[in-house]
Amino acid sequence: MSVAPDALIEQASFTLRGRNPDVLTCIANLSNDEVFTPPEFANRMLDTLAAAWAESHDGANLWADSSVRFLDPCTKSGVFLREITRRLTEGLAGEMPDLATRVNHILTRQVFGIGITQLTSLLARRSVYCSKHADGPHSIAKGFSSEAGNIWFERLEHTWDKGKCEYCNANQATYDRGEGMETHAYAFIHTDNITTRIAELFGENMQFDVIIGNPPYQLKSDGGSRDIPIYHHFVEQAKKLEPRYLAMIIPSRWMAGGLGLSEFRETMLSDTRIRNLVDYPNAADVFPSVGINGGICYFLWEAAHSGPCDFSNVRSGDVYGPTSRALNEFDVLVRDTRALNILRKVLAHNETSINTILARDKEFGWTSNFDGFHKKEREGDLPLYYIRTMKRSVGYIARTEVTKSEHLIDTWKLLVPKVGSGRERERSGVDLVLGPSQIAPSPSVCTQSFLFFYVSSSEEVESLQSYYKTRFFRFLVSLRKITQDATHSTYKWVPMQAWDRKWTDEMLYAKYDISDDEQAFIESLIRPMGEADE
Repeated sequence: MSVAPDALIEQASFTLRGRNPDVLTCIANLSNDEVFTPPEFANRMLDTLAAAWAESHDGANLWADSSVRFLDPCTKSGVFLREITRRLTEGLAGEMPDLATRVNHILTRQVFGIGITQLTSLLARRSVYCSKHADGPHSIAKGFSSEAGNIWFERLEHTWDKGKCEYCNANQATYDRGEGMETHAYAFIHTDNITTRIAELFGENMQFDVIIGNPPYQLKSDGGSRDIPIYHHFVEQAKKLEPRYLAMIIPSRWMAGGLGLSEFRETMLSDTRIRNLVDYPNAADVFPSVGINGGICYFLWEAAHSGPCDFSNVRSGDVYGPTSRALNEFDVLVRDTRALNILRKVLAHNETSINTILARDKEFGWTSNFDGFHKKEREGDLPLYYIRTMKRSVGYIARTEVTKSEHLIDTWKLLVPKVGSGRERERSGVDLVLGPSQIAPSPSVCTQSFLFFYVSSSEEVESLQSYYKTRFFRFLVSLRKITQDATHSTYKWVPMQAWDRKWTDEMLYAKYDISDDEQAFIESLIRPMGEADE
């Protein structure tokens, strides 16, 4: 069946004019882990890519180059490939005036994808080829001899070793499924040699100039109680293919935390090939229908770039940046460039960190669900502080039952919850950052529900608590706290003070020479902690 020229033009334009809305703006996300990219956001990334290409190629138009190859290694809706094809269709009109010839060249020689599931591969082919069968009668590509075309998918199995996948760390009990269910063993990351894998999929000597996509973020493991990040594997594999450009959307947790992401964070912060990095602390600014704690970001990596990164921060549509900066100034990435001067002023004092008097996780050895205590006090007992079903309580336990960190029993403690505030700032921009503190007199112990600072007297712990309540204290914590979890390292940049007074923000602003504008910035992010919060 032949396709009329007007129909081909309408299909090949990929603009979906007259169809309101674009179907790719309407489809529901698969989950919070496999998120469809809105077309507008995909085009924002492609604009960034095109600008970088032009700057590095004497003003050349990326979309007018018929030799450039693009790969989306984790395609879901096909939006990146669709929008790339639309741009190339317009940009190559001068070189290839015949529309059918131009479209066929683009789809058979320039755009490639790897589906993450059977369903998404069909959706991607429908978006790109206008047919779920690349070689079908309704496909606008006429050079394919297979249904898949250049958008590959085959079901793969995990490689199990002692109950875990050796490539993605998926839990065998959860993902060792029957043939009728998706395994989520993604082809791009389940291989020891990605170059060989690509040759198997698309042919020998397949070199991609641009790799772009929005990879799956994580896998639920251990029955869903623990999420295992996997997006960094896609980034690492893409770099091994040595493209000229790499652009991906990934969660922002890597910047300061994330399970098993320490090495990835160090690599990213020290990689001078990252040309652009755009951070969205509230993921809802990009993905309104899903919750991604810690926000999302996208980056553009250029093989030929070596130098500082143009970093931007976007909050509720307000863009701060781009600012040219080295990403590896600190061991974590300070997400708001406006905070850097304040942090540098504080660290210039070279004071001891307050985390030197902060207990470690499970300091007394008891997890949050520990129940080996009694409700009524007996002679010689110690009070034991714990949280159960979101409620703070006190039980009692014999001193002889404490077998770890006995030297901290007789200290005065400022108990602080391990899980603090976080989502409030994502929504409104203003947050408490930390949950309410609680003084535990000497002697006392606690479960893993709390971390605690320890000092020698009631006067000192009251001074410490006043410091904890200041916006200054919580602002410094916020620079390292990317999710709701407040760990020991979260407090690293908070300096120790003398515990001989009630601290106020005014005292601290004066001590560290915080300017009026910097004070206003802190107070725009951190709300006061009053008695009601304690």
